[in-house]
Amino acid sequence: MTNAESRPRRYRTLPEKVGSVVLAFEAIVVFLAGLVLYGLRALPEGVPPWWGIVAGAVMFVALLVVSGALRWRWARVAGWVLQGVIALGALLVPSILLITIIFGGLWAYAMIGGAKIERRVQEQRRAAEGDLSDTP
Repeated sequence: MTNAESRPRRYRTLPEKVGSVVLAFEAIVVFLAGLVLYGLRALPEGVPPWWGIVAGAVMFVALLVVSGALRWRWARVAGWVLQGVIALGALLVPSILLITIIFGGLWAYAMIGGAKIERRVQEQRRAAEGDLSDTP
């Protein structure tokens, strides 16, 4: 038996699980949006079209890195910051507002709603463990 097989898997909270899925899918959509901005030359006048690809690629990498690091508090804060950066992109290109609304809502639900559900699950587990320890 190898060392990896003998160790139990680390418990992942609900916000971590759902948040990582949301950020991973958002990374793909944001990268594709950058390609669309480049292809349609949809950036404001004076901004070179290749900035669409650069912005999409940078956000893609940032979202994936944060997605994999959600076990730490700094990554959850960074996830909120990235949602804000994408929302600011809607000031330059209004069609990005759709991405902001959809994925921002999913992120908020994953972090806020997921944390509430996780607290309730933990309380139920503690109660169940307390019931088991009371029985002879």
